[in-house]
Amino acid sequence: MRGPSPERPWPAAGDHDWALIRLGAPGVVRGIVVDTAHFRGNHPRAVSVEGASVPGSPAPEELLSDRTQWTTLVPPAPVGGHAANGFAVSVERRFTHLRLNQHPDGGIARLRVHGEVVPDPAWLAALGTFDVVALENGGRVEEVSDLFYSPAVNTIRPDRPRRMDDGWETRRRRDRGHDWIRYRLTAQARIRALEIDTAYLKGNSAGWASVSVKDTAADGAGGWREILPPTRLQPDTDHRFVLPEPAVGTHARVDVFPDGGISRLRLFGTLTERGATALAARHRDLGG
Repeated sequence: MRGPSPERPWPAAGDHDWALIRLGAPGVVRGIVVDTAHFRGNHPRAVSVEGASVPGSPAPEELLSDRTQWTTLVPPAPVGGHAANGFAVSVERRFTHLRLNQHPDGGIARLRVHGEVVPDPAWLAALGTFDVVALENGGRVEEVSDLFYSPAVNTIRPDRPRRMDDGWETRRRRDRGHDWIRYRLTAQARIRALEIDTAYLKGNSAGWASVSVKDTAADGAGGWREILPPTRLQPDTDHRFVLPEPAVGTHARVDVFPDGGISRLRLFGTLTERGATALAARHRDLGG
């Protein structure tokens, strides 16, 4: 960044570069990483990050207008070059867009925003049946037995798998145990069908899988109830199951025997009245 003339070649005190970012899904931001990898002599001296919650699909001009209210998530903070600069965020609000500022200029390699998706309850109500464990609908991974090859969150990504490492693969077990993933659903939901995809996992897919749910909204700690018994899986295949009766739960668990991997897990259902009420209250409390 330069000033306006040879007599004033330096930028004014408030001049700085910035970028507007639409989040992949609206939600609460918990942490931000500003990565300046390979920017050693031309990284910014400092960065700041602001967030806004704007409905619809606003154009940049709308985001930059006086009508948009920006909330500071990361105040101006010095950053190092060729480093992953991390910042915790404590603002308990739902955001749709960010503004990344670098003071006064320089270069940034990657921006990573970590948090929790908070979907629009009106949209989910209009859909009726949807994937209640999907990342874009507010589902998330809570715990997993093995992360050797790839993250378990891959199994609830919105897109179809594109290659083997786009799913979840475990290392080979040399004991008598098995691998598993535990998920939190969008809210209490009534599940009617499920899908387990082993796309691109040809020599390393799970041999068998089972699915269980538990309902902490109804009975506190709750207990796991099997809704799909251990079932043989085929490699590179999309397996679909219609449940004999709906299963109500707030959490789900997929167990694979003895190890291997799956590409995607889909749980199709609707929110219960209790689940819809809880999601609407959270959306409202977060300023959605």
